[in-house]
Amino acid sequence: MDSSLINELSERLSALVPAANELRQETRARIEHALKAGLSDLDVLTREEFEGQAQALGRAQQRVTELETVVADLETRVSFLEQSDRGS
Repeated sequence: MDSSLINELSERLSALVPAANELRQETRARIEHALKAGLSDLDVLTREEFEGQAQALGRAQQRVTELETVVADLETRVSFLEQSDRGS
């Protein structure tokens, strides 16, 4: 084979690589967009949203535990005051 033909073929093929890469990136972007649109229709959370909701739930559970302790303490005080009033 003629070396000029090989050079020409190699230049043409190498010119296709960036175009193929660009096409690959464009296709990936379109697929990603379609997936995001489809998942948003399903009300699926992103990882960041899930982690934020999990943290909020953890804080809420901690606050409920604190309030349960406060209520138990108040119930004890009321019970003590009621017994004190009966004893007077």
